[in-house]
Amino acid sequence: MTAAPRAASDAPAHGRDPRRRSAALAVISTAQLMFLLDATIVNVALPSIQRSLGLAGADLEWVVASYSIAFGGLLMLGGRAGDILGRRRMFTAGLALFTCASLLGGFASEPWLLVVCRAAQGAGAAAASPAALSLIAVTFREGPERDRAIGWYTAVATAGGGLGLLAGGVITAWLSWRWVMFVNVPIGVVLLAVARRVLPETPRRRGTFDASGAVTGTLAALLLVYGLVSGSSEHGGWTRPPVLASLGAAAVLLAAFVAVERRGAQPLVPLRLFTDGRRAGVYTVLALTSTAMFGIFFFLTLFLSRVWEYSALRTAVAYLPLTCLLVAGARVSSRLVALLGARLLVCGGLLTAAAGMVWLSRIGESGGYATGMLAPTVLVYAGLGVTGVPLTLAALSDVADEDSGAASGLLTMARQIGGATGLAVLGAVVWSAAASAEHTGTAGEALSSGTAHGFLAAAGITLLSLLLAAVAVPGRPAAGRGGG
Repeated sequence: MTAAPRAASDAPAHGRDPRRRSAALAVISTAQLMFLLDATIVNVALPSIQRSLGLAGADLEWVVASYSIAFGGLLMLGGRAGDILGRRRMFTAGLALFTCASLLGGFASEPWLLVVCRAAQGAGAAAASPAALSLIAVTFREGPERDRAIGWYTAVATAGGGLGLLAGGVITAWLSWRWVMFVNVPIGVVLLAVARRVLPETPRRRGTFDASGAVTGTLAALLLVYGLVSGSSEHGGWTRPPVLASLGAAAVLLAAFVAVERRGAQPLVPLRLFTDGRRAGVYTVLALTSTAMFGIFFFLTLFLSRVWEYSALRTAVAYLPLTCLLVAGARVSSRLVALLGARLLVCGGLLTAAAGMVWLSRIGESGGYATGMLAPTVLVYAGLGVTGVPLTLAALSDVADEDSGAASGLLTMARQIGGATGLAVLGAVVWSAAASAEHTGTAGEALSSGTAHGFLAAAGITLLSLLLAAVAVPGRPAAGRGGG
């Protein structure tokens, strides 16, 4: 990139006012924490929701899936809208939609209304999340200042899944499932009140929303996530007509989307983002690491509740030290990336995580929390925790200001699609292995065997991402500063 298109992003929007920039980072990080927390906060509340609203088992899955589908499917559109309309404007609009949907969802008396509100939450998060990350790019100078900001952002965001389980367990045990929705309301209101005072507004850019790209790209993402979530569910199946139709249609629409973007004057996703093959590789590494992390996260929770018979609160507490590890790893890596370089840090973290996953596959044989779950997951989460910051910096390195919304949306989308793929791939392995083991043991033993196979599959995926990271991730110490 030449210097000219980077001038806007290189100059902090608030000049030399560090307190205002710190407040801006707090608003952005807290909002992202809330968006990611909501992907898991309802998990431990599902039994209470089922009893309260009389949901069937299959319908219950969509309380979780509707959020992920809307969030993952609309990210590209949200990123482009922020580039054109202004990122603070999109951030606050998405946050307002998320907050209102949370309030309405807490009062839901019918299953369909709760599912609709969850989808609306996902749509709000999809509008605000790309704007949140790209606002960091225009608020903090590229270099140590931005590295530290992304370190804090990644640390807080990484904690979302674990804190979601912890918060869901505590709220469900002490209050009501409705408060897993209501808890977002006061946080959202405060963030909206502060955001307009501390966040910079980026100028509106002349352009269109690329209607053809928006329709084909958004539908492709929605149908892909829908097909993956449906096919990988415990009572799903990859050969069911709706699953095959959604995945087939997603493939056709994705091809159409690429063709449209190639010809578009103002594309939804500028394909110039991928002219550097390493950036495409970094996005793939992000997706693969999310595949392993989200898959393990889901099936480890299932193992604890069904095999070890942990309560929702006990499960949440069991995850607490692991959540702290993810946060600590992200904070440490924001300092280490300047010393070791992104490639060494990412590859070392992925190798450590893969070793932990292999160890974790023996959880059913150990029978104890300390050696069966805690020790191996310390390796998994510490290893994955140090990869978030260098991968984020590598994905956003040398991106022109006018493309930062699209780049941020793609980054978050890689994680969301990776998470859905993790449930699909590991789900296929787990349920297949569990079905084979049902003939020789109890249901608990069958699930234990299935999760062991799933964790080994996650280790294989992590090793694959390690090989790709060795080629795609920049190796110089000054990761995130272009070149390399």
